[in-house]
Amino acid sequence: MEEHDVVIVGAGIAGLATAIALKRVGVKALVLEKSEGLRATGAAIGLHQNAWLALEALGVAHKLTATTYPPLRMGNVTNIDTGATQQIAFPQPDKHGHESRPIHRKALLEALAEELPVDTIRFSSKLESIVGLQAEEGSSYAIIHMENGVSIKAKALIGCDGVHSMVARWLGLTMPVDSGRWAVRGLAIFPEGHGLDVDFQQFVTIGKRAAFAALNDKEVYWFIAGKSPKGEDIPHDPEMIKKEVVSNFAKNFPTSYLRVVQHSDLSTVTWAPLLFRFPWDVILGNLSKGNITVAGDAMHPMTPDLGQGGCSALEDAVVLGRHIGNLIIKNKKLVAGDQVAEALERYVKERKWRVAKLIVVAYLAGWVQQDGSGWFMKFLRDSIFYRYFSSLMSNDKQYDCGKLPCVSSSNNELDNDPRKIY
Repeated sequence: MEEHDVVIVGAGIAGLATAIALKRVGVKALVLEKSEGLRATGAAIGLHQNAWLALEALGVAHKLTATTYPPLRMGNVTNIDTGATQQIAFPQPDKHGHESRPIHRKALLEALAEELPVDTIRFSSKLESIVGLQAEEGSSYAIIHMENGVSIKAKALIGCDGVHSMVARWLGLTMPVDSGRWAVRGLAIFPEGHGLDVDFQQFVTIGKRAAFAALNDKEVYWFIAGKSPKGEDIPHDPEMIKKEVVSNFAKNFPTSYLRVVQHSDLSTVTWAPLLFRFPWDVILGNLSKGNITVAGDAMHPMTPDLGQGGCSALEDAVVLGRHIGNLIIKNKKLVAGDQVAEALERYVKERKWRVAKLIVVAYLAGWVQQDGSGWFMKFLRDSIFYRYFSSLMSNDKQYDCGKLPCVSSSNNELDNDPRKIY
């Protein structure tokens, strides 16, 4: 049986960021990823001010802001049915100079992975079962079995394994539910330049919402979201998905949008239902049990209407790292058992109300923009939502999850460990 201090299931945004946070406080984690390499499903991701603050705490922000990802400052929202266009403004730079920026999801994952020792991530490693907690010499450990027959014992197990998390199921959390909507996403490539003169363009009509945003002068991220059950009939072949968007779902949309879709890199085109966890299940559910917990989509799957799924996962990593770091400072080492469990409970207590609110607001934002043809919904969407929503969400997008504690090497049990991280 292998023994590790912390095992993280999943090498997505939450898993990699959590491994970095633990590294910063002197704990080496093993990250288990079932895929053969880093997964970049979704093509791009919007990072708001709260995400940049978390990335700064992790020591990674400079690697991404140094690249060419212009900020989102202004955009247009066009009603397909009436032709009316409203201008929307993204939050102004915060006191740290951070702004909302769309970036390549792969670039984010690679920037995170580069911060970890080469043996941190173990690819093609699929979790088979969680035995649970095992008491040993007054301490408790998490025991897991892998499909390849390997068994692993850890002082803490953190599930960052997405919306269908096996760790979340073991904790007893309810399964995510279907929001009744689906989304297609892709990345368009213009070798000679796209020539777009707006940061962000969105189109809305009854039951559908689509948008595109330029990542740079040659690449444009796009999506379209619709109401089920129509999306259930979309084939999963990227070429067929693109054809379905152009000839059916977006056939009445402006040529500027269709042009973007037509230039898609097929390897980036995906279709998926939009799932979320009921907020009361987050608030009242078991987000941790002993020395086992969850982070990212495994804890709080939400619809993408706020662009906060990945941002809040980065926050999770910093908060979890802070509580583990404080535990190490207190005990001069990472101890197994009740104190780890208490640190995870403090992490859960700090996070659950924050992410439950994001789930609610994200769901409502999608509902207002995409649902209903009655006069009230039209009034709410066209006269109130786009005019005031950005300012209402400004505080949430500028949320500061805090810093990681400074754990000196003299307080670290890894001083004499050959696996020590410098």
